[in-house]
Amino acid sequence: MFKVGKSGEISRENNVLMAKCTTNIPGNPMSVYSFNVDGILIDTGSSSLFNEFKPYFDQADFDAVYITHFHEDHIGNTAYLQKERGVPTFIHPMSTHLTNKPLRLPKYREIVWGPSEPFTSEAFSQTFTSRHHTWDVIETPGHTKDHVAFYNRDLGAIFTGDLFIAPKVKLVLIDENILSTLDSLKKIESFDFDDMYCCHAGHVKDAKKSIRLKIEYLEELEGKALDLAKQGKDVHEITAELFPIPYPIIHVSNTEWSPVHMIRAFLNRG
Repeated sequence: MFKVGKSGEISRENNVLMAKCTTNIPGNPMSVYSFNVDGILIDTGSSSLFNEFKPYFDQADFDAVYITHFHEDHIGNTAYLQKERGVPTFIHPMSTHLTNKPLRLPKYREIVWGPSEPFTSEAFSQTFTSRHHTWDVIETPGHTKDHVAFYNRDLGAIFTGDLFIAPKVKLVLIDENILSTLDSLKKIESFDFDDMYCCHAGHVKDAKKSIRLKIEYLEELEGKALDLAKQGKDVHEITAELFPIPYPIIHVSNTEWSPVHMIRAFLNRG
């Protein structure tokens, strides 16, 4: 289907050790991050990038793994870490029954992120403690129903999984609820933090400003979609007008990824 190159790098921001590993798809490189702080590992990346993540895993110091949501680029190396390190893994209560089964993926996603072996998991609580810090688990549905953010009260840092990604999102998955994502962004905006760590953007500076920009972008996009609907245009005409670029992933994924899913959600609410 397409050829994938790979790369990886390890860096540290404040008290957070992080790995950025990238699938270098021609014209569309995609990076995924894992974070290690105060004895916990947040998300394990994709199995397709195991060789790129392994130096980071060897360097990371952790007693437990916490997963932001059940997607292959966030759970892909969990089974390896359980076998190698014997550490427990915590995930949303609605997903614990899924982790002990093979994950079935569309072919294009398996090529990019690789398969995920089953692993055992436990449900996390609304709060938990690491070696020295207290954390809040913030329900942030939208990208998935089980999506959460991890808020470290002591560091004033928030780990947002796939909630943020970028201020101006152009595509979403078919089962993503962009209205819930908007509500979740507003929810985390009320917390007190300076640093945001996103699993696809890494350490985000000016975190509150970036979140506010995304909220305003989505609200403006909704307004434009509703105005065009009042002119008699249907969901596909509106999508074509607001997102004229035919991103390759739309075709490759057979529209599993598409801006039309955002526009449809806006129109259904309007």
